[in-house]
Amino acid sequence: MYIKIGLSGLPGVGKTTTLIKTIEILEEEGYIVGGMITEELRENGKRTGFYVLDWMSKEKKVFAHKDFESRHKVGKYGIDIKALEEVGIKALQDAMDKADIIVIDEIGKMEVESKKFVQTVRDILDMDKHIIMTLHKKSRNSLLQEIRRRDDIRMLEVTPINRNLLPFKIVQLIKGERQ
Repeated sequence: MYIKIGLSGLPGVGKTTTLIKTIEILEEEGYIVGGMITEELRENGKRTGFYVLDWMSKEKKVFAHKDFESRHKVGKYGIDIKALEEVGIKALQDAMDKADIIVIDEIGKMEVESKKFVQTVRDILDMDKHIIMTLHKKSRNSLLQEIRRRDDIRMLEVTPINRNLLPFKIVQLIKGERQ
């Protein structure tokens, strides 16, 4: 039985932090975890962009920045689709081959600018593997709507109240200890 989990929550609530804590526990339990993590890039205490990290190789690249000139823009950030695809999609493809559990952080407005990213996520969702992904809460993007409609994905809301316990609950779900 493969568990597919979608984590949603308001911006800044701790979705990525919850996911990383979950990954750390799973790796301590002996699982091989692969995929991509999106993290803020901060300069002088201010968020200026985002980088994508390949969890297995630890390669990372800035893929969105307020100073990027790009025809792909979300809010004040220009998006470097090539950087997202070189690191993020490669991380997801490697995880499809080598990992027990695939993580996708985040399926959001910036990431869905890449058609390759969207197709890779769809391919992963159809696989028989454990999947944990974080989802942009409010986006009406067709991929996000598709994910929310699937009945094989368990949606969990990250809140300030549950975010410290959620990683343990997710690990229990994956290990089949609790339904």
